[in-house]
Amino acid sequence: MVDRMSDIRIREKECMCCESTEIHENLLQIVQDNMIGEEELYDLAELFKVFGDSTRIRILFVLFEAEVCVCDLAETLNMTQSAVSHQLKILKQNKLVKSRREGKSIFYSLADAHVRTIIDQGREHIEE
Repeated sequence: MVDRMSDIRIREKECMCCESTEIHENLLQIVQDNMIGEEELYDLAELFKVFGDSTRIRILFVLFEAEVCVCDLAETLNMTQSAVSHQLKILKQNKLVKSRREGKSIFYSLADAHVRTIIDQGREHIEE
């Protein structure tokens, strides 16, 4: 019986729930007035999924320093060109990197300063 009661207390502590149900209409109205649309929420979630892969983060860190081609990225990251190319395609589809052709090479760079800002803020957050 003691083990069961202690188990219940542990579960109650783990639950991040209110002790009683009370709806705060004024707060809910503020949230509803400022909530973004479902499509924008979906797009934002999809963008953050792109940042959820450490290989893509590594590629972005290389691009923080220089505009490089797939060969350079593959060498720097000790990956195949095919694997790097696959990740670059995802980053480009999500408008995080851009490319330009120079002769037979395609050079990649960050799409804009927002990409660095997102990464920098994420780093600040994990270092807190």
